[in-house]
Amino acid sequence: MATEKVSDKKAVGDKYRSFLDDEENNIEWRHGGPPTYDSVNQLFEQGRSKEWPKGSLEEIVQNAVKTWEMELSHKTRLQDFKSINPEKFRLFVNGREGLSGEETLKVGSYNALLKSSLPKEFQYYKADEESFESSHEVFRSALPGGFAWEVIQVYSGPPVIAFKFRHWGFFQGPYKGLAPTGELVQFYGFATLKVDDSLKVEDAEVYYDPGELFAGLLKGKPISTQDSSSSLACPLSNLNINK
Repeated sequence: MATEKVSDKKAVGDKYRSFLDDEENNIEWRHGGPPTYDSVNQLFEQGRSKEWPKGSLEEIVQNAVKTWEMELSHKTRLQDFKSINPEKFRLFVNGREGLSGEETLKVGSYNALLKSSLPKEFQYYKADEESFESSHEVFRSALPGGFAWEVIQVYSGPPVIAFKFRHWGFFQGPYKGLAPTGELVQFYGFATLKVDDSLKVEDAEVYYDPGELFAGLLKGKPISTQDSSSSLACPLSNLNINK
């Protein structure tokens, strides 16, 4: 769920994501062309807890998930996805009923991951009231510097890969009528990926507490009570990634 920009020039690839520059003319991109990830890559490099060795299982898993997120956010046809097995893919979040690849593509990553079974009055985010586009705009607005993602630890290799992850950004833009605080917001989670012989994902299971994320976003005061146009610096030097 990274924040990115759509490139207005030919893509030249990305060091953390695959399939951005191959067969470009045959891919149906959601915004007319492949995205660029310069800002979120910078956030990732400045805030990651560890730089994994090239070719390590940790780096492979980390980049594979970033690639899947890119495809889910920017490709409109499941047939263009190369990080998953389109016919078999299922996404399970916090034990809920699984979503097929087409279902996940329709609602988008934010809505798929943030859907809640709580009564409406207790929901921090109402996924069923957001479209693919509006969900991305909500978090692009709140986290304009990007929403970085990293692997913290890998517990097992293929065919069932289990790992711990961290997702973070800085609350520098409005969220649902709440003014930004400029503070770090983050959450940790656990996931498993069942992959085939080509390392394409067939099943993905994700477990995390959305309350970790919203605890930071709900700190903001109603925008009507303060100047929402104030500039907020990104305090990377104050990162706290220990948990």
